[in-house]
Amino acid sequence: MSVRKRLLGVAAVMTVAGVLAAPAVSAAPAVSARPGAPGAPGADHGHRATQRAMDRAVTAGVPGVTGQAVDAYGTWTAAAGLGDLRARTPRGAYDHFRVGSITKTFTAVVLLQLAAEGRLDLDDTVGEWLPGIVEGNGHDGDRITVRQLLNHTSGVYDYLADPRFRRDYFTPEFMKRRFDTRTPETWVRMAMSHRPQFRPGTGWGYSNTNYLLAGMIVERATGHPYGDEVRARVIDPLGLRHTFVPGTRPTLPQPSSRAYSKLFVESTSPSTTYDVTELNPSEAGAAGEMISSSADLNRFYRALLGGRLLPDEQLAQMKETVPAKALGPDVGYGLGLMRVRLSCGTAVWGHGGGIQGSQSEAMATGDGHRALAVNFNGDWTGDLKPIVEAEFCAE
Repeated sequence: MSVRKRLLGVAAVMTVAGVLAAPAVSAAPAVSARPGAPGAPGADHGHRATQRAMDRAVTAGVPGVTGQAVDAYGTWTAAAGLGDLRARTPRGAYDHFRVGSITKTFTAVVLLQLAAEGRLDLDDTVGEWLPGIVEGNGHDGDRITVRQLLNHTSGVYDYLADPRFRRDYFTPEFMKRRFDTRTPETWVRMAMSHRPQFRPGTGWGYSNTNYLLAGMIVERATGHPYGDEVRARVIDPLGLRHTFVPGTRPTLPQPSSRAYSKLFVESTSPSTTYDVTELNPSEAGAAGEMISSSADLNRFYRALLGGRLLPDEQLAQMKETVPAKALGPDVGYGLGLMRVRLSCGTAVWGHGGGIQGSQSEAMATGDGHRALAVNFNGDWTGDLKPIVEAEFCAE
């Protein structure tokens, strides 16, 4: 998947990040499990291939990489490259980072829990929950179901594709606007100014607008913002101490590295690197605002796929996929959950996510026994797939 497709677009006293000339990046040493522990060097069961893939990403131009893998032998945590291009300090193995569209899985879990409780039905229409919100230019919320929002078969236009959004958030103009607060309703109205991608249920098209609407339905069904429900239903029960729904808060918790972007739409070889660590993630909302760590993402997906967050019926529905050929020939999309068949034949489940300055991937086997979460602190280069392949396919 291209960087531009992966970016969720956007994303306290803060320093205004400056413009950096992009320096050459050298790999930093890996931080691994202690010697003699399961997953340590000499008993890493494939993690050496994962480390090599992380190092190659840095060689290819990614500023820094952080990640964690979990398997039957234990936990392996590593980093490569730089966390701060100006100070030349290494990427942290335990960094917090913006997870972008991985937020979608959390949002979907809340809606599926509400369905299990009988508080809504996945086949309810959007118009029933949000009357008058999805209409105009061919959009009709009375013909779109909650399920179609979650698996991206609604046809609703993606607000990230709007030229105004692209100008303000994917070009250097972003540096003037990155602390602005925008509501989900603002972005939905922007989406409604365009024609749908297709008639509901007749195709597949990734749309961040779908998940803004999903978050609005959570609030309508519970009386609480979607973020409060995510905290109460997922973050707190699983003890995800490094996972946050930041709302409008622009800073990252510590430890964390700096985040870098080229802020380009059309140019294929931009030269300027911008520090975009601080930003207001309200532009992403329930579609991509969350912050987490590799360890917490692994805990989340292992718990989800292991049946700890949803009853069997709802987990099975979440894993009912439709072809998502735009993401790749071997990708299926369920309800906020992707299935990817790797080159070795192994199927992994999870989600990817991007936001300015950050690219992430979190994947696990279908039973949740093995998992990997990895993050790049740059958004213009690098490919996460070789790291996933190395972890799940290496001998």
